[in-house]
Order: sequence, then structure tokens, then C-alpha cells
Amino acid sequence: MQVDFYQLGRSPLPRVLARIAERILADGGRLLIVAGSEAQAADLDAALWEGPDSFLPHGREGADQPVLIGLECTAANQARHIALADQRWRDEALAFDRAFHFFDADTLEAARAAWRALGARPEISRNYWSQDEAGRWRKTA
Repeated sequence: MQVDFYQLGRSPLPRVLARIAERILADGGRLLIVAGSEAQAADLDAALWEGPDSFLPHGREGADQPVLIGLECTAANQARHIALADQRWRDEALAFDRAFHFFDADTLEAARAAWRALGARPEISRNYWSQDEAGRWRKTA
């Protein structure tokens, strides 16, 4: 099981999510995006429809959606990848093959606590990603 920690900074969350979703879809995978509220889910839905780069098939309901936005860690679309868009770690994400945990300066301490807790579990591989000054993502741990 792999958990990727993404420290948000220069790029807004919807843009980062879109890039990750594009890669997962290109590999034939599916993604569940977990929002923290109906308002955040609606915002992410709108942002993914209005993305400037390409069409990203997604929805709020249904097993036929390659990218599904929901409020729970339940993948009706049979996704094996989960993105925690609400910046809150939950162990339910460990049921997936890969989890993306996003956090910012306000949720940094909670992300550090999750990083330490997951580090004690040998079956979990962790990666820490941050952006450089040019906006490129760099694996820093």
C-alpha cells in the first residue's frame, strides 16, 4: 500500500487532483476523491469540469464514473486509488492500493502525525511531495 503526502502551496487543489486523475486514468485505473462537505464536493466537481487542459470524466454518483467525488471512503466506482481532498487523514484509505493525502500549512501538524503513524507500519510505503519555486513537484521524502 502506498500513501503519497502532497503539501499544497503554489498549485490549487483542483489542479493537482486533475493531474493525478489524468495519470490514473491513463493507466486504466479509477479514483475516488473524498471531499469534506457537500460544498467542497460541488466546488471540486465544477473545477474538474472547467479544467483548462482536457476533459476529465467524473461525477458525483454512480459506479460507471472513472473519477468519483464523494463524502465517504466508499468507492462505488471500484476505485483502487483514493484522494483525501479534505486534508484529513483517515485509516479507511488503507483499504485502497494507493492514497493521496493533501494538506496545507493549516493542517501540517495533523499530516506530520499521520506520516509518523504510518511510518510504523512496514506494509505501507510513504512519499512526501512538495513544490519547488518553479511549481514542479519534487519527492522530498
